[in-house]
Amino acid sequence: MENKIEDDTRHHRYTMNENGQTVFTTYRREGDLVQLLHVEAPEALRGTGAAGRFMQALMEHLRAQKLKAVPVCSYAVSWLERHKEFHDLIKNP
Repeated sequence: MENKIEDDTRHHRYTMNENGQTVFTTYRREGDLVQLLHVEAPEALRGTGAAGRFMQALMEHLRAQKLKAVPVCSYAVSWLERHKEFHDLIKNP
């Protein structure tokens, strides 16, 4: 299913399928805090907005799970700075 976040707990990754490819973030979780360590989109999806759609879906997923995000990855930090609607989910390191 497109734009659905999957939690790959074995590999500590949240993933989303987009056009048959996987956009993901690696994470470290401590209680209700999720450190977003690295966000990546396949080269074929770069520049298409896939990483932004992933971040939107991920933040909605974290909100639904009552989790807080600790952005470590520079992409996650800059994306969250631009999306004030998710500032309530940010927990600074």
